[in-house]
Amino acid sequence: MSARADVLIIGAGPAGLNAALAAAPSGARIVLLDDNPWPGGQIWRDGPQASVPTQAQRLREHVGALNNVQHHPQTRVIAATGPRQLLVEDAERGWVIDYDTLILCTGARELLLPFPGWTLPGVTGAGGLQALIKGGLPVRDQRVVIAGSGPLLLASAATARHNGAQVVGVAEQATRGAVAGFAAQLPRWPNKLLQAFGLFDRHYRTDSHVVEALGTERLEGVRLRQHGKLIELACERLACGFGLIPNSQLGQALGCTLHGQALAVDAWQATSEPGLFAAGECTGFGGSELALVEGTIAGLAAVGDRQGAARHWPQRARWQGFAKALNHAFALAPQLKQLARPDTLVCRCEDVPYSKLAGQRDWREAKLSSRCGMGACQGRVCGAAAQHLFGWQPSAPRPPFSPARIETLLCLDDTPPA
Repeated sequence: MSARADVLIIGAGPAGLNAALAAAPSGARIVLLDDNPWPGGQIWRDGPQASVPTQAQRLREHVGALNNVQHHPQTRVIAATGPRQLLVEDAERGWVIDYDTLILCTGARELLLPFPGWTLPGVTGAGGLQALIKGGLPVRDQRVVIAGSGPLLLASAATARHNGAQVVGVAEQATRGAVAGFAAQLPRWPNKLLQAFGLFDRHYRTDSHVVEALGTERLEGVRLRQHGKLIELACERLACGFGLIPNSQLGQALGCTLHGQALAVDAWQATSEPGLFAAGECTGFGGSELALVEGTIAGLAAVGDRQGAARHWPQRARWQGFAKALNHAFALAPQLKQLARPDTLVCRCEDVPYSKLAGQRDWREAKLSSRCGMGACQGRVCGAAAQHLFGWQPSAPRPPFSPARIETLLCLDDTPPA
């Protein structure tokens, strides 16, 4: 089974939705794929306990009303089966999509760094806890500690607090001076200043980071280093997020050049591969406002409206300034590379401790000697951690990019040779 799109968009977060909205007036046949049940991405994640912003609701409604946009939720890319051709799968079937132009809006994921006890039940990512709560996880009256770096910590704390949790600590690894310097620049972006006031938590502490999660069968508490001193807090949940890293694997597999960990793009949001654009956090973290305007530019450029796309450059530059200030203020401190002990697991899927990796030369050698990155997550967690800890560059992923049914892989037999 096969389908065709003039413009194929992977990811229905802010960037993907705006890309579809911008490209739609051209009359192009647009297909929008996303692996979540509802559009909105992680930042506007829907669920039983989610409160979706009005802006997100309106954008979803506008895109949903477009006759030339076909949205496929809970759909994953399995493989590239030929030039401008992808094999995809949803809950019921697999099929091949041919496209003329591709826009990658694959977002970002949390950076999870290993530390003693991080695999205990009750320990999650900061964004992971937020997603679980929105999906219905009960946290009422549970004591919660949030640790790591960046504004996501306060957003996660607010979600937990609004759902009845007792937030007993928010540990930000950045220094007081760095955070104060960032806060002093927020009047340049008034809505971000208001947002910061709304998210403030009285338990927020700078110069603080997690040292160890405490417990035997499950989490019982957390040890933090706060302003140079060790403190312990009893808690039922610990959420740690050390910033975001771009989901650039699909673009990398399709041959796109990277800039650091992100997909490299030009002024039109075009990648190094002809006919392939990228927008949003897969090109670097900068918040929903930057993702929205990048999506608009990519959508317009993808259908040939360069004049329209260029009109949005000043707005993009404004939010790129915010992204630069944000990423500078919350850059990770060197001591976070020393959190793991020799017996601390780095790869949870294959039970690989830090000591098995410390002597390896690169990611490939580590995989061959320890099976690190060869488990269910395919290196999405440990690969990013190893890159931060050792400076290794993970290799481009090979298909299948996600677990797939045999029936889906059989679609490859129906694909004509390239």
